[in-house]
Amino acid sequence: DVMEGVHPKMIVGTGTDVIAGEHGIVTAGGFDSHIHLICPQQAYESIAAGITTYLAGGTGPSTGTNATTCTPGKWHMKQMLQAVDAL
Repeated sequence: DVMEGVHPKMIVGTGTDVIAGEHGIVTAGGFDSHIHLICPQQAYESIAAGITTYLAGGTGPSTGTNATTCTPGKWHMKQMLQAVDAL
């Protein structure tokens, strides 16, 4: 049986490992839950170190976001997500 949404050209080889992901959140690689988005180069350095997922925020050098990585409001959140689309 093939699960819905699985691409027919998906490559499964000798290095493929099957895991059970029921009732969980599955991510590949490492997860950094406190990242300051200060330069695009961070993405490339992180990938090289095995980090594949960021949880980030903040709107810049304002007092409300210094070292907290909190993003105030949905407009700022949208801008942050659009900014990393190309990475």
